[in-house]
Amino acid sequence: MKVTVNRKAHFNAAHRLFKPDWSDEKNLEVFGLCSNPNYHGHNYDLTVAVTGEIDPDTGFVMDMKVLKDLIKTEIEDTFDHKNLNKEVVEFNDIDGLNPTAENIVVVIWNKLRAHINKNHELSVTLYETPRNFVNYSGN
Repeated sequence: MKVTVNRKAHFNAAHRLFKPDWSDEKNLEVFGLCSNPNYHGHNYDLTVAVTGEIDPDTGFVMDMKVLKDLIKTEIEDTFDHKNLNKEVVEFNDIDGLNPTAENIVVVIWNKLRAHINKNHELSVTLYETPRNFVNYSGN
């Protein structure tokens, strides 16, 4: 029997959506206000879901304290109160990924996947606003 455990987390971060080889006008046309050269911020909410068989010895799919600590060290410590374009290597201004919600959720998933039992499924949902959110499950 498979069960899914979920852990919520939160971080605040600034970013700018833009392509450095485009003009400011083109960036504004494509990314709108999110292309502000002075950046803008979000209060991101995150839900991490781990699905697997219940361990008959512990009764856990995954120890929630372990999941909590993993999210803290791998995600919150990396992203919270940071300028994603300047301070998170995956999104550096020169040749990094554009820090869209879609790219951020994939980076988060990859950071967590490396530390979670390979027999467990992992899904990450990232809320950029209460109404705008993305989900990634490694597919």
